[in-house]
Amino acid sequence: MTEVDYKKVLVAEDSSVIQNLLKKILMFENCKITSAKDGLVAFKKFEETDFDLVIMDINLPSLDGIEVTKRIRAIRKKKGNVPIIGISGNAKNLSTDTFFEAGMNEYLQKPLDYDQLIELVKKYVA
Repeated sequence: MTEVDYKKVLVAEDSSVIQNLLKKILMFENCKITSAKDGLVAFKKFEETDFDLVIMDINLPSLDGIEVTKRIRAIRKKKGNVPIIGISGNAKNLSTDTFFEAGMNEYLQKPLDYDQLIELVKKYVA
């Protein structure tokens, strides 16, 4: 399989355990993963590369996932329209409307339902 066959996915997640799980799961979907452990790094990586999908933790250090999503959506052209799946295990004080208003396409609660995650990945990168 050549590099062109892969879909590029940015995983913005501060947990190494979850990052590694997502990498293992997504590699079976022909995804090439770039990881970022904080929001500022995630946004910089996003600016440097064209991604097919972003998986965005809501609670990231430096810039939270909502702010990173807003910054991505503020980018004009096709690049700012990349699909974003928000994930969080501790967003109880926030309404899911907040995630969608920021520009996320989908939201999944942790612990992640991996079948649902794969279904969404296939929906956006197929």
